[in-house]
Amino acid sequence: MVLGIGIDIIEIERIKQSIDEFGDSFLNKIYTQTELDYSISKPNKYQHLAARFAAKEAIYKALSSDSEKVYSWQDIEIFNEVNGLPKVKFYGSLKDYLNTGKNINISMSHSENYVTCVAILSSSQD
Repeated sequence: MVLGIGIDIIEIERIKQSIDEFGDSFLNKIYTQTELDYSISKPNKYQHLAARFAAKEAIYKALSSDSEKVYSWQDIEIFNEVNGLPKVKFYGSLKDYLNTGKNINISMSHSENYVTCVAILSSSQD
C-alpha cells in the first residue's frame, strides 16, 4: 500500500552556489561522509551532490504524508548499488520508524542542469 509520494527537482548550479557560499558547514549539514566521498570522487561532483539533495527532499515529502516527525538530513544516506541503482540507508529514529513494515523506493534522473528524484513510501502490510 502506498503511504506517500514525494518529488523534488533542483538546479545543479544552486547546490554549487551553496557549497561556494557556505562550504563545509553546508556539506556537513546535508551529507553523510559516505555521500561526500562518493560524490567528490566523480568528475561532476555537483551533479551527484544535487541528486542526493533532491533525493532527501523527495523522501521527506513522501514521509510528511505519514509522519509528523522531523528528521535530520543525516538520518538519510543515498548510495548506489554496483549496478548503479540508487538505494537509501536510514539512521536514528527514521530507521526505527521504517522498521515498522514501511519501505522507501527512489528513482533519480538528471540532465545537464537539473536533477530530480521521486520517492515512494509504502507499507508491506495490507
